[in-house]
Amino acid sequence: MKDNSNPKKKVTSKQVVALAGVILLVAIYIITLVVAIVNPGESGNYFQICLVCTFAVPILIWIYVWMYGKLTNKHTFADPDYLKTEETTEE
Repeated sequence: MKDNSNPKKKVTSKQVVALAGVILLVAIYIITLVVAIVNPGESGNYFQICLVCTFAVPILIWIYVWMYGKLTNKHTFADPDYLKTEETTEE
């Protein structure tokens, strides 16, 4: 018989930040929708904020991962030479 006990997987800080970014973006979209329904006059401002956050949140997450890699001297996917390093290690 197989042992179906699933060992706990380590949750990394990158996963936590990515999940927080997804939750933040979903919350912003929901708030924008609610404001558009309740107060159509303010919906334009919230829509602009929503558009800015749609681009800003992933960029901020990328900057966090990049800075984390630089401060801990680890190679992350945010490094500009990530693909070059992957290609050379596969050969």
